[in-house]
Amino acid sequence: MFYVYLIKSKNFPEQRYIGLTDDLKKRLADHNSGCSFHTSKYAHWVLINYIAFTTREGAAEFEKYLKGGSGGAFANKRFWK
Repeated sequence: MFYVYLIKSKNFPEQRYIGLTDDLKKRLADHNSGCSFHTSKYAHWVLINYIAFTTREGAAEFEKYLKGGSGGAFANKRFWK
């Protein structure tokens, strides 16, 4: 399975991140241990939501959608609250 996930910083609630992985637990641990350059300064991260896909291509398309204009609005309305 491939997962598109949404995480939010516990210490800096305005900081949010959308990513893609095939190992959700490991990836969240990586974010919280400073292994990711983009998220290291805002740790501790909490998982807000995730969506599972059977193909990497499907997950990548959905991640790209959520990071775009209308997908970002959809995520704000449906996932971040």
